[in-house]
Amino acid sequence: MLSDKTRLRIIGLLRQRELCVCDLTEVLGISQPGVSQHMRRLKQVGFVRERKGGQWVYYSLNEEHPLLMLILSQWPAVPEDERRLMQTKGCRAPRTQGSE
Repeated sequence: MLSDKTRLRIIGLLRQRELCVCDLTEVLGISQPGVSQHMRRLKQVGFVRERKGGQWVYYSLNEEHPLLMLILSQWPAVPEDERRLMQTKGCRAPRTQGSE
């Protein structure tokens, strides 16, 4: 579970704030189905939670997971991912009619 670099990056990004798949696709540069596969694995082990908000699904870290909280303090930050996250439009960007 923790040997996958992409899942490690996702956990690092979720330390900052709740994110949706569209945020993660922009930052990680992988497809929506690819991100969704990683999120499913992270949910299976209880590391992340999901919340539905309108048409979007938002993910956050499960702060009640004892193993995750134990290792999170040792988690390295990925400055490039954090920079990309600050620049992403993701699903927070207002949609114009016909852009869906």
